[in-house]
Amino acid sequence: MKIEEQVVTTVAAVLEQDPYVNLHEFPLQLDFASGVLTLEGNVENIMAKKRALEVAGAISGVDRIVDRLRLVPASPMQDGEIRDHVCNSLVSENYLGTCAVWAIVKGKAEVVREADQDMDGNIDVEVQDGVVVLNGAVSSLSAKRVAGVMAWWVPGSRDVVNGLEVIPPQEDSDDEVVDAVCLVLEKDPFVNASQIRVRSSGFNVTLEGVVRNQLEKKFAESDAWYVFRVDQVTNLLMVSE
Repeated sequence: MKIEEQVVTTVAAVLEQDPYVNLHEFPLQLDFASGVLTLEGNVENIMAKKRALEVAGAISGVDRIVDRLRLVPASPMQDGEIRDHVCNSLVSENYLGTCAVWAIVKGKAEVVREADQDMDGNIDVEVQDGVVVLNGAVSSLSAKRVAGVMAWWVPGSRDVVNGLEVIPPQEDSDDEVVDAVCLVLEKDPFVNASQIRVRSSGFNVTLEGVVRNQLEKKFAESDAWYVFRVDQVTNLLMVSE
C-alpha cells in the first residue's frame, strides 16, 4: 500500500471511532499528498469539525491540514442574510463598541458602523458560500475571540475564518482562553455562566459546575468549542434535574 493510501486509511479509521465525528451520516472526502491532508465535506456541528481536524492532525505523516469542512447550517441562509446578521451582532455587542464595522459586498466595502476618533479597531465582514471571513484589527485577543463567536452564533454560518489581527500584539495563553470562554458564556442567554467553572491547559478547556438541563450543557460546550484556538473541550457539567 502506498504511503498516501495508508495515511488516508489510518485517518478514516481513527475518525470512524471518534464519538464526535459521525462518518456514517456525514461522510468526508480525504486526500493526502506530500504531507498535506485535505478534509472536505459537511459535519454536524463545531465539535465534529474541530475534533476531525485535531484527530487527523495527530496522525503520523500529516504535516499540514487543508480545512474544507463546513457545518450543516441550523437555518439555511443566503450569504447576504448571514452577512447582515453578523454585522448587526458585532454592532450590538458592547465589548466591540470601539470597532468600526464594514460589510464586504461583491468585493466593495460598505459602512455598517463608521470609524471615528474614539475607535481602536475595525472589522471587515465577508461571506462566501456560508463561510464568514473576518478581517481587520482589534485591540485584544478577547475582542478577536468574541467577534468570532458572534459570527459562529448566526444560524446560517457554515464556517468562520477569523483573520482579525490584534494590535498591539498579545501573547496568547490559557488564562486568555479562560477569560474569553467565561465572557462568551456570560453573553449566551441560554447559559447561566455563574454556575460554570472554566479551566484550560494547553488550550484544552474543561467545564465544571451545574446546569439546569441537557440543552444548557450542550450550549455551554458548543460556546467553548467556538472560541478561537480551543483544541479540546471536556464537559464535566452536571445536570441538576
